[in-house]
Amino acid sequence: MAEKKHILTYEGLKNLEDELQDLKVNKRKEIAEKIKEAREQGDLSENAEYDAAKDEQRDIEARIEQLENLLKNAEVVVEDEVDLDTIGIGCMVKILDKEFDDELDFKIVGSTEANSLAGKISNESPLGKALLGKKIGETAVVETQAGVSEYMVLGIQRVS
Repeated sequence: MAEKKHILTYEGLKNLEDELQDLKVNKRKEIAEKIKEAREQGDLSENAEYDAAKDEQRDIEARIEQLENLLKNAEVVVEDEVDLDTIGIGCMVKILDKEFDDELDFKIVGSTEANSLAGKISNESPLGKALLGKKIGETAVVETQAGVSEYMVLGIQRVS
């Protein structure tokens, strides 16, 4: 079975590569030092520092494996080539929440990069799905557990 492609912007790709590099170069070295220091304390059967360091090592190695898999299956969106006539991944969009008469700005990204607190919504989220392919002036209808919401597209632009 083919692995799921992970859609990333160039910024998202760079962030993941930087995190992977940090884990491999710095964090592995730090954890090896912690394990060495804990071993030097003697009896490992009742050594909480050793157990904690080994747990941290396991977590770091799991994250490295996860990042390597993500990067191996990454598909990068070239934001300079994004079509500004319709909403797609890599676009900055300005929308109007019709219910609350509130303007919102979002960047549409792949699910790996999504972070609503940073204004990045996934193309797989209900709002992201509803916005994809819309043009300025069109309305996206989003069905959620709280009911139906409508958002009018006010603007589409490239990320600067």
